[in-house]
Amino acid sequence: MANRSIIVFVLVAFCTPLLWSQDTTRVSLLFVGDVMQHDSQIRAAYDPVSKSYDYGACFQYVKPIIQSADVAIANLEVTLAGPPHKGYPQFSAPDELAEELKNTGFDVLVTANNHSLDRRRKGLERTIDVLDNLNIPHTGTFKDSASRAVEYPLVFERNGIRFSLLNYTYGTNGIPVTKPNIVNLIDTVQIKTDLAQARKQNTDAIIVFMHWGAEYQDTPNRTQKEIAKLCFENGAMLVIGAHPHVIQPMELDTVKNTLVAYSLGNFVSGQQSRYRDGGAMLWVDLEKVGISDSVSTVKIKKASYELEWVYRNNEVPKKYFILPVKEFENDTLLLSSSTAKDMFRVFREDSRKLFLKNKNIAESDRLPLETSYFRVVLTSTTDSISAVDSISTLNFYGLEAEQVNDTLFNWTTGKFHDKEIAEQALTEIKSSTPFTDAKLVWYYWDKRREELPSGKE
Repeated sequence: MANRSIIVFVLVAFCTPLLWSQDTTRVSLLFVGDVMQHDSQIRAAYDPVSKSYDYGACFQYVKPIIQSADVAIANLEVTLAGPPHKGYPQFSAPDELAEELKNTGFDVLVTANNHSLDRRRKGLERTIDVLDNLNIPHTGTFKDSASRAVEYPLVFERNGIRFSLLNYTYGTNGIPVTKPNIVNLIDTVQIKTDLAQARKQNTDAIIVFMHWGAEYQDTPNRTQKEIAKLCFENGAMLVIGAHPHVIQPMELDTVKNTLVAYSLGNFVSGQQSRYRDGGAMLWVDLEKVGISDSVSTVKIKKASYELEWVYRNNEVPKKYFILPVKEFENDTLLLSSSTAKDMFRVFREDSRKLFLKNKNIAESDRLPLETSYFRVVLTSTTDSISAVDSISTLNFYGLEAEQVNDTLFNWTTGKFHDKEIAEQALTEIKSSTPFTDAKLVWYYWDKRREELPSGKE
């Protein structure tokens, strides 16, 4: 009997890992601060030829980073109330701004802030309509209580991990809410009720995005800390802050599995004074471990920040560009003026000094993007790709079409990140293919910067 018991024990011991095998999934969240549109930004985006607005250039440098996140969330601190488009103090941004936010990679927008009612009822409702038409999930403002009851807290899912998202603001600049519209205001009783509803949704993590704090203060006040504590006590895992227009510290409690970022500053705005000319992007990596079909745990595996700075050039009107610090820290091309370089440096130094106060959240160790590369450009041609691709040398290096105009294009090789290898490819192409006048071209952020010497003839 004793031997039989031992055999049973051994079988159970070996079978247990199979019965309780763990299913692990991960998701990367990226949060940014205030998306604003001052008059100078609206002028910068306007195209007098097409009489429309184009924000592609503004977001081009940060776009690859935003798109790399599983979920990217931003605070939309403007209305989309239609023309006349206007900046401060009562914002109405062009619809193209929302279109570009989606194109850049933002998945969710929060809309409860002190500018939600800048254009009263029309502005609130049209903003919702524009976002709905673009299929951009959003929360914080509602046309009526019926829509809030159905849509709030907002639930979204990525990689098998489900989230509840809540959003509140301290006020609306004294403009009263027109019934039946709703703007979520910071009310501790209501927040506790909403968090109870979020827990009933049985999602994996609850996120609360707050519009709070004192403008231009780099330290969270007592009210911010008390509200964050209330959120955590009632089930929130992440509390993200906006409104001060400057960054404030972040804290990760590895024991309680909670994180608060008191303010991420300005993601993009027309404010160019010290401390207000940029912000932080917060990465939060979550891991879900399924213990059984009905039991799982979700942990904050890692949290880190990246800095981004808003560059305004000297064109008329001035153009705006959101620059990820990691990619432009040693740039000598775009930031050509000493004034811009000094402002960029001061922002970096100020921000990194402030974030020394962070708890368990350091600067991201993400490797910089490969933004500089070379291509061998063949002569302009209308030849079909099959004809060019039949040349083995060109096929080896890869072929891409580069549009010149409506009827003309260049064939180019794939990208070379090493100049010496690119030069060797150029020499081989010139000597073994009909394209003896091929050129080596340097690209920076996917734009031609310089045609380099063609090598030995």
